[in-house]
Amino acid sequence: MSDNVLEIHDVAVMYDGRTVLEVSDLAVRRGEIMTLLGENGSGKTTLLRLLGLLIRPASGSVVFGGEEVDFGNARRLLELRRSMAAVMQEPLLCRMSVRRNVALGLRFRGLPKSETERRVNSWLERLSISHLAGRPAAKLSGGEAQRTSLARAMVLDPDVLFLDEPFAALDAPTRQAQLLEFQEVLAESGVTAVFATHDRGEAIALSDRLAVLVQGKIAQVDSPETIFSRPAQEEVARFLGVETLIPGRVADTRDGASHVDCGEFHIEAQGEFGVGDEVLVAVRPENITLLAEHDSQANDVPNVLQGRVTKLMPAETHYRVEIDCGVRLVAVVSRNRLRILGLQRGDRVQATFSKSAAHLIKHEG
Repeated sequence: MSDNVLEIHDVAVMYDGRTVLEVSDLAVRRGEIMTLLGENGSGKTTLLRLLGLLIRPASGSVVFGGEEVDFGNARRLLELRRSMAAVMQEPLLCRMSVRRNVALGLRFRGLPKSETERRVNSWLERLSISHLAGRPAAKLSGGEAQRTSLARAMVLDPDVLFLDEPFAALDAPTRQAQLLEFQEVLAESGVTAVFATHDRGEAIALSDRLAVLVQGKIAQVDSPETIFSRPAQEEVARFLGVETLIPGRVADTRDGASHVDCGEFHIEAQGEFGVGDEVLVAVRPENITLLAEHDSQANDVPNVLQGRVTKLMPAETHYRVEIDCGVRLVAVVSRNRLRILGLQRGDRVQATFSKSAAHLIKHEG
């Protein structure tokens, strides 16, 4: 048996004569949580609908459970869709009680009453909504409605669970609680899940692997750690919060590192490009350490850029600091660190980062 539950090959999807999605290859492994991450309009919902067999590709193939899907065979298509379930951004609950909503899919599938009750009771209890069983769906809060929607999906024991921006309509505290709950449920059940979101935090929290979409194409597929630390393209880096992207040319390579000429300064970065290659040095804001102008600790760091603070922007737990070093750098500094440094706009600082924090991306010009 293949390790892949779903596969797509050389697929194109068109709307009104315009190609909105092109994917050469993508596989969803059995038991994993695959996240489709991208900006609004990047194609992630279209890809989710394609994987859920809800739209037919203009070209290419979709394989489910080792079987190439025949989109012209309506009966077989319905059978395959019954192996799937979905939780959407809007729960779309029916005008009935929580219990009846959760049981709805099982009733459509003709399960015996005793088995239906067993499954429904189990998921009501697991998701802590047993006390809501008799409540009309219209009287649920956003979080309660979303838990009901998840119970309605999981009670079907699906081969694949699709999640389309399920937390987008929730307030921040409810969203965080729901995210933790979904994380636990998916881990415990071992269900294969495909999750579409534009939120980087959600993607990190839930995913085994990420597929990053840019303008209808998959730009990179890998673990969250790899993609966030080593984005493959400039567009991916920018979407994932890399604001420091310094153009340069590889001047030398030795000892597994590239030495990049950035004009007024050089940067050492891990990974070897060819001498003369045009690159972008990508550094995440949390990997930049700020030191006072004459702090001698900078002597022990390979990459030190002198600059002046141009902006200080407060956030919930930290400050976002922009520095003009001849190029624009962005660092994240804790409130306590900012207080120790006594930083103000116009102050001179040293921006430092290690070789491993500097990731090189081919500069397409």
